[in-house]
Amino acid sequence: MIRLLLIGIGTGNPDHLTRAAVKAMNEADLILLPRKGDAKSDLIDLRRAICAQVLTGPTRIVEFDMPVRAAEPAYLDAVAAWHDAIADRWMEQAALHLPGGGTLALLVWGDPSLYDSSLRIAARLGGQVSIRVIPGITSIQALTAAHGICFNRLAEPVLISTGRRLRDDGWPAGVDDIVVMLDAHCAFRTLPPEGIHIWWGAYLGMECEELAEGPLSETGPSIIERRAALRERHGWIMDVYLLRRAGFN
Repeated sequence: MIRLLLIGIGTGNPDHLTRAAVKAMNEADLILLPRKGDAKSDLIDLRRAICAQVLTGPTRIVEFDMPVRAAEPAYLDAVAAWHDAIADRWMEQAALHLPGGGTLALLVWGDPSLYDSSLRIAARLGGQVSIRVIPGITSIQALTAAHGICFNRLAEPVLISTGRRLRDDGWPAGVDDIVVMLDAHCAFRTLPPEGIHIWWGAYLGMECEELAEGPLSETGPSIIERRAALRERHGWIMDVYLLRRAGFN
């Protein structure tokens, strides 16, 4: 039997690890680190650095090549097939390195419950594994902390969405505050910018952290330019932003 630990590791800063995360990493017999190609080598480098800093026992570390998602128009179908392939890869590695069973750990950016598919992938494994989740600091928490702002307005809700939804559907009705994740194309550029404020952050919690804040009409164009330059410099980028209509408190 495989015991699967999905460990939230925050946004790449080892100081964001909880004591529970450190304990779980050291309890694991095997930690799998996914390789996603040269363009994202910094991501696996960060995972390697976290392991080197916190592991104190005989936990094995094994790297594996992640399957590539097909670039198909049917987005959800492509993602489902991709998740199937990842689940198969996890079990291949478990069978190879833990043939008698044991504890397998995966290090998940941010928190496993928020815009991450590790839990959905693990659900495909059915009775082959038992699953335990260790929560982590999310990019949203890191963003609001970096800017020194409250996540929500007084007694008001916040919508968490994606760049794809913002681009395709526009600003949702009845909402004044939106956190946008997984936005590769700066979907805020599709909005009428008047009366909107943006708080943006990339590489949150890392040494190369970048922040910007201001009226969307003034700050949006500079974020687009900075984002392109940062992606070119690092080969990858992870960012998130909060949009808030005028009258924020």
